[in-house]
Amino acid sequence: MTSSSEARVERAPFGAMPDGRTVERIILRGAHGFEAGIIPYGAAVQSLKVPDGAGGIDDIVLGHDAFDGYLARRQYFGATVGRYANRIAGARFSIDGTQVTLDANNGPNALHGGLEGFDRKLWRIESVAEQGEPAVVLTYVSADGECGYPGRLDVRVIYRLTGPMELSMIYEATTDRPTVVNMTNHSFFNLNGVLSSTNILDHHLMIPADHFLAVDATAIPLPGPPASVADTPFDFRQMVAVGARIRDNHEQMRLGRGYDHNYCLPAGDGVRLAARLEAPQSGRVFELLTDQVGLQFYSGNLLDGSTSGKGGRLHRQSDALCLEPHAWPDTPNRPDFPSARLDPGEVYRRTIVYRFATASG
Repeated sequence: MTSSSEARVERAPFGAMPDGRTVERIILRGAHGFEAGIIPYGAAVQSLKVPDGAGGIDDIVLGHDAFDGYLARRQYFGATVGRYANRIAGARFSIDGTQVTLDANNGPNALHGGLEGFDRKLWRIESVAEQGEPAVVLTYVSADGECGYPGRLDVRVIYRLTGPMELSMIYEATTDRPTVVNMTNHSFFNLNGVLSSTNILDHHLMIPADHFLAVDATAIPLPGPPASVADTPFDFRQMVAVGARIRDNHEQMRLGRGYDHNYCLPAGDGVRLAARLEAPQSGRVFELLTDQVGLQFYSGNLLDGSTSGKGGRLHRQSDALCLEPHAWPDTPNRPDFPSARLDPGEVYRRTIVYRFATASG
């Protein structure tokens, strides 16, 4: 694989694990300067360079310039999270009458797979393709009982450029025992660029969801049906600035310190629009498409300036936001929610698409 700047795929060492294993970075290049940098540690999006309305190109996702930053502190920047993204109440659930006990790593709850989730693993580079649509395939084998989850889970993530400025992610998994699976990408976005010294409160967001999941003080969905977004700060059915209502005196905004809630996406078949984000300053437009049933919107509430990222910048509250398509939180304990169960002989397969454009076209 050539390392020429003209290559559609570039591979180069990015760092090393504590045990000496090399961590590469694979860069997939599209059109107009668009490129996605992928690292097998956490099967993560390390960089995402996107042109703006004036033709400039900026990296729009939080992360680190050097690999040591990913090891130093767990922040999920760009990572593939699993086995179960988001929270499971009490770090436990039952499956076929058997009680399963998980790592409690978020107060009393299990979050993003546990203490050593998929974001903390070095995945294997199965293949890299330059011809046709540039792509990289990463695999990981999660042992039976890892972080408490039952069954051996064989997982794959396929990153592929499926358009001039479009990155698609396909998540696949099989198991040898009944289990639960819920994977997503945890990128933090700022469409003005991560070095722009701006926050995301003036970004305009649309989420085509009529309902969201209200949560308790530990971010677990409340009993009962999903709540209507109507007449609340959670109504993003029309484009509205992220910061327009983020300081409204609403109980759910107090509990989350802003937005950190699951939106119940409309039912439908196949990949469909789940969110649209626009940045007036840069002119970048981001459409997120998925076949998932939920979308977690997180407005970067807990970024507190205690750590630095690319360019040595300190990340503070609302410097970036997350849009994470996945199953609803605590589904294994909620038979009234869409199931996240996976049985032997079945294939878990979910798709996320990041599609970019500029306001000028």
